[in-house]
Amino acid sequence: MKSRILVTGGAGFIGSHYVRTLLGPRGDPDVSVTVLDKLTYAGNPANLEPVRADPRFSFVHGDICDSRLAAELADRHDQIVHFAAESHVDRSIDGAAAFISTNVGGTQTLLDAALHARRPPVFVHVSTDEVYGSIDVGSWPETDPLSPNSPYSAAKAGSDLVALAYHRTHGLDVRVTRCSNNYGPYQFPEKVIPLFVTRLLDGGRVTLYGDGGNVRDWLHVDDHVQGIELVRTRGGAGEVYNIGGGTELTNKELTGLLLDACGADWSRVDLVEDRKGHDRRYSVDCGKIARNLGYRPRHEFGTGLAETVAWYRDHRAWWEPLLRRG
Repeated sequence: MKSRILVTGGAGFIGSHYVRTLLGPRGDPDVSVTVLDKLTYAGNPANLEPVRADPRFSFVHGDICDSRLAAELADRHDQIVHFAAESHVDRSIDGAAAFISTNVGGTQTLLDAALHARRPPVFVHVSTDEVYGSIDVGSWPETDPLSPNSPYSAAKAGSDLVALAYHRTHGLDVRVTRCSNNYGPYQFPEKVIPLFVTRLLDGGRVTLYGDGGNVRDWLHVDDHVQGIELVRTRGGAGEVYNIGGGTELTNKELTGLLLDACGADWSRVDLVEDRKGHDRRYSVDCGKIARNLGYRPRHEFGTGLAETVAWYRDHRAWWEPLLRRG
């Protein structure tokens, strides 16, 4: 059976990797993809060049908050995979309004469009482990309460709850994923790994918040996309699935690895005051998606990081213009 998939935010880092995977040699030939993207600073048409000529691909330049456009697109698709979001914590601290408008309001607009479509599509809502807050020991299962600490994570938590409410109230087939920190090629250089790599490759300096002891779990974008596909094709309505990479590192440990990979040393690191509301540790329990859907991360972190650094070293023409846009 042919599947018509609407991918919101499909010109961004994770969304574009998802689209390239769907339409690549590992993808399903019976899938067609429409990308809806507003092309804000983090949306880059170059991310979609590898699939631009594929007859199964189409692109719509538009806003998820546009209810008329959302309704039109929901009517034409069987499934919606919703990546579009404002996603950078530091930007949300400086100004939260866009995060609430896009992440909560935009998600609600899409959900309404899906609900009122002639044949309501499956709605896969892509979220983040940051909605859980911070955890000192152990790992969060999907049943843990949400306790976000930044405007970004609060906006994502709000969108999660609205999405799940549309399932519980209206019966819409909503499936939520919550991922740990992603890394890989094509990531906009405001996030820590591409930010540090591009600065170090240019001979610049990097900054480390606080004591560098904040812990994150690292997930290769390809493993994240694998998990999303399992949820899209085999997940249950109204279910939440954590997707993690299984590599926990302090920010200081990650910085050391990036310095080594870029041929730099600690003299290039500035220690700065900790960020407001900086969560100490994230860790998701991926047992549910492993047991129920067969998920397991395939990318070993050391190899994945080396390949990512090499990609940025070899693709200056991709990231140098973005530094001027950001």
